Amino acid sequence: MLTKTLQLGRPLTIEIPRDRNSMIAVCMGDTMAWIETVAFNEATGKLRKLYDRVSGPDGNVDNIMMAHSLRPHSMEGHMALYKNVLHHSGNALPKWVLEMIGVWVSSLNGCVYCVEHHYQGLRRLMHDDTRAEAIRAAIEAQDMNALPVRASERAAMNYARKLTEQPAGMDEADLRPLRDAGLSDGEILEINQVVAYFAYANRTVLGLGCSTKGDVLGLSPGNGDDPQDWGHQ
Repeated sequence: MLTKTLQLGRPLTIEIPRDRNSMIAVCMGDTMAWIETVAFNEATGKLRKLYDRVSGPDGNVDNIMMAHSLRPHSMEGHMALYKNVLHHSGNALPKWVLEMIGVWVSSLNGCVYCVEHHYQGLRRLMHDDTRAEAIRAAIEAQDMNALPVRASERAAMNYARKLTEQPAGMDEADLRPLRDAGLSDGEILEINQVVAYFAYANRTVLGLGCSTKGDVLGLSPGNGDDPQDWGHQ
């Protein structure tokens, strides 16, 4: 079994298992990524236009986006997916719920980078540090019963865990607890897409060695009414 303790927003403790079939990549190192990346001030053409769209304060571009810099079209696809799945006004579920699911999935996948970024986003959206800390503690303990959330949100977290850990084991019956908790099929789709997006994002980060060096944690494209507005605030 993979044993890990993610102290979200604080110094990180990871216990690496001795099992040779288990592995966790820790993306908190001194380099931005294991592959070549193009800096903001060196970007030209389409890449510079994309950097301008996704940048935060002082031209800061998250390393997960900069990791796409050798293939700008893949950055464009990534941002379109990210914005529409997590930050679109057409979603019915609150943004903090979607971020909570993302932190949970990232924790299960051992992706420190995404945990750190999206936990800070969760805190900003909740405006309730005490409750956010309690959610963090429940995720660290992998105890969904300890989450200070409604039954529907707990059902979403349980669904996310099984889909993350046992995707081939999913069955139509796995939707029943979500429906019983009052979630519509559209909301179930939103939950499913968040889990799927973080499977992609976590593997992008873990497979390319992205670190949080230089990143401003917790920023997000907050203008949900404009899918084309990718600016991080």
